[in-house]
Amino acid sequence: MLQEIRVRKAAQHNLKKIDVVLPRNRLVIITGPSGSGKSSLAFDTLFAEGQRRYLECLSAYARQFIEQLEKPEVESIEGLSPAISVDQKTISFNPRSTVGTITEIYDFLRLLYARVGTIYCPDCGVKVSSSSEDQIIRLIERDLGGQKVKILAPVIRGRKGEYHQLLEKFRKRGYLRARIDGRMRELEEKIVLEKNKKHNIEILIDELTLNASAAARFREAVEKSLELSEGGVLVLDNWEREFYFSRKLVCPSCGRSFQPLEPRNFSFNSPYGACDHCHGLGFMTTYNEWGEIELTDDVCPVCHGQRLKKESLSVRIGDLNIHELSSLDVNQLLEKLEKLEFGGQEKLVAEKILKEIRVRLEIMKELGLSYLDLNRTGASLSGGEAQRIRLAAQVGSKLRGILYVLDEPTIGLHQRDNGRLIRLLRQLRDAGNSIVVVEHDEQTIRSADYIVDLGPGAGDRGGYVVAHGSLQEVLKASNSLTAQYLRGEKFVPVPEKRREPKGWLIVKGAREHNLKNINVRFPLGVMTAVTGVSGSGKSTLVYDILYKALLKKFYRAKVQPGQHDGLEGLENIDKVVSVDQKPIGRTPRSNPATYTQIFTHLRELFSLTPEARRKGYLPGRFSFNVHGGRCEECEGAGVKKIEMHFLPDVYVTCDRCGGRRYNKETLAVTYKGKNIADYLDMTVDEAYELLKAHPALKRKLDLLQRVGLGYLRLGQPAPQLSGGEAQRIKLTRELSRRHTGKTLYLLDEPTTGLHFDDVQKLLQVLSGLVELGNTVIIIEHNLEVIKFCDYIIDLGPEGGEAGGLVVAEGTPEQVAQVEKSYTGRYLRQVLYSGVHTGLRG
Repeated sequence: MLQEIRVRKAAQHNLKKIDVVLPRNRLVIITGPSGSGKSSLAFDTLFAEGQRRYLECLSAYARQFIEQLEKPEVESIEGLSPAISVDQKTISFNPRSTVGTITEIYDFLRLLYARVGTIYCPDCGVKVSSSSEDQIIRLIERDLGGQKVKILAPVIRGRKGEYHQLLEKFRKRGYLRARIDGRMRELEEKIVLEKNKKHNIEILIDELTLNASAAARFREAVEKSLELSEGGVLVLDNWEREFYFSRKLVCPSCGRSFQPLEPRNFSFNSPYGACDHCHGLGFMTTYNEWGEIELTDDVCPVCHGQRLKKESLSVRIGDLNIHELSSLDVNQLLEKLEKLEFGGQEKLVAEKILKEIRVRLEIMKELGLSYLDLNRTGASLSGGEAQRIRLAAQVGSKLRGILYVLDEPTIGLHQRDNGRLIRLLRQLRDAGNSIVVVEHDEQTIRSADYIVDLGPGAGDRGGYVVAHGSLQEVLKASNSLTAQYLRGEKFVPVPEKRREPKGWLIVKGAREHNLKNINVRFPLGVMTAVTGVSGSGKSTLVYDILYKALLKKFYRAKVQPGQHDGLEGLENIDKVVSVDQKPIGRTPRSNPATYTQIFTHLRELFSLTPEARRKGYLPGRFSFNVHGGRCEECEGAGVKKIEMHFLPDVYVTCDRCGGRRYNKETLAVTYKGKNIADYLDMTVDEAYELLKAHPALKRKLDLLQRVGLGYLRLGQPAPQLSGGEAQRIKLTRELSRRHTGKTLYLLDEPTTGLHFDDVQKLLQVLSGLVELGNTVIIIEHNLEVIKFCDYIIDLGPEGGEAGGLVVAEGTPEQVAQVEKSYTGRYLRQVLYSGVHTGLRG
């Protein structure tokens, strides 16, 4: 195998046919300005090709179940391994996805409960024990005496397969009928079962009336059922109601029988374990505007949010059921597992499972995630948390010879925890894997074995290799923007004067999640950073309490704010705006031009051209979403999807419009020699030069440039945008609105995906909002942003239960003097020791 990965003539997106050589089994950092082609090289070229080659080895049958990737635009790649991508966009927003399922710790817990859990009767709370054949016969006679019943042997329960031979075996032994998936079938008929579906098969032993004359026949039927099913009897009464009895597990108090435990009994994603009322979601559901099922805030009245059937919740290990154990945070769970005691055979079984669980929990602790519990939903995690949880699952799986591609794993991580993350990445490397990380964080860049710096600019001005090699080699590069910041020649300056608060917004008695009944004062008319280690309570305070309370107050929104006593100082603000990182649209038809309403102005502009007026074209003619102007062959999508059953779905360029989305009559209308499709293909920077004569378009395009998005194409599909890009597009929409000077803006890590140089641009934009009299509150770990703010509220001192207190508050200079504040310690270096560089210190 080659000792390096050789990429020749990579031209994906804006890459300029570059040649790159990356050492294998090393920690490689790809850096450069936002939009310079980092993700195009790391994810769309290296990962896509590594994944594609691996999948090509699979059979045609296996490939049909996997969404496959198209070949990237690259001449050749040598020395590539199977690739795994750990990015921020692929975390599931499915409410069934939890920290426990993503890390696979919950799967091991299910196995633990199935093997060594103790069953308690859900009806009377008594410990369940095994019962004899005579006890089963007495229980059936007691409950169903005098009735006509069917006695069945449950031979298959919830297993996939076709079962031809099994059914034939019972037919030859003289059995006439079987109940298959709830329906009685004759064994003489041809029974075809779907191979990939789960089935229940119960063989009919006898049908009789339970009275004294049939006692011997009844006993014989029960004996036969116990023999065939290895200890189980299923009885159906006149109304086809099911009664299950087991030789193994019976409640000594009420006589109720229980089936042997299996891991699926503890899965909220399986009908065998999930609560029947909420189907394992824990909350009630409703339909949203897109017709999709969405969770409400109403807890399921049957399982009370615990997701499982009451039978599953009645199984305990050390006084806790599986939901209660999963509700403990990582530190508490590790402590609890240490105290568990098992005897004999159980000890041998439990030790192997517990070892796997502990390894994964320790990795989560290393990654600064000890404040999370296993029941936390995937959708509620930040991008950084989600990525580190997937990283924990990867480290726990102990794979070798893999190419891992990561996207800014330091997001959402306090400077204090960066060292741990770097140590873990090196551990993954030392196990024999190649690590490629797209990163802007200085500490991580300085820890790399090899650096590739792309640039020099963004979009079409990027896509070149500006510098590559070790840190020392990259530092010598004169035209590298990254190197200029690393050498300290460029830096984000500390403001000469801090703005004074114009009033205060006070949250009283905040005690949601881990907040310790605190009063927090937010200054108005200034820029405030809310800081603290991961899990200290920042998002809970700013979003779950402050934002939701203001939504309820100003807009009567149906949201439930986190627990607090009240807000003071509301008379000084009249609007609240949250600028988050959620996608700006769900479909490829949504793009930066439609979201910022540039497209509306552009269509109006085209409708006023002499050609359009002569033909009577209105603005609607220039939309690719409605009949009239769009190409009807592809309905304005530009591509057509062709389903290939054993191969990936192929998207082919529409042969009628050539991928332009519009019909030729619409494309005949031009402005400054360009048609509407040309404008959608342009970057913001290119469009600005052609459209700056129009005030509305100039203002909107200028705002996109100011937040560092000049490289984006106006028609770039929304699903292709990163979280940071989506957030900055939303920010421009807010900036273009009329200002009352009393708006409160909330931002969560707006520097995600930003290079040193772009951070400076973003800070100028946010400063502009404050100059108009508005208030900006930012949750941030980035020291360059924190030192630029007028005021800091630092939560901590640790994450989880050890957090939730205000450790320090005041100007950056004041917080830097607080010894017990981790943020203060790192701020001191930036403010006083002349260390200007570094996104996160």
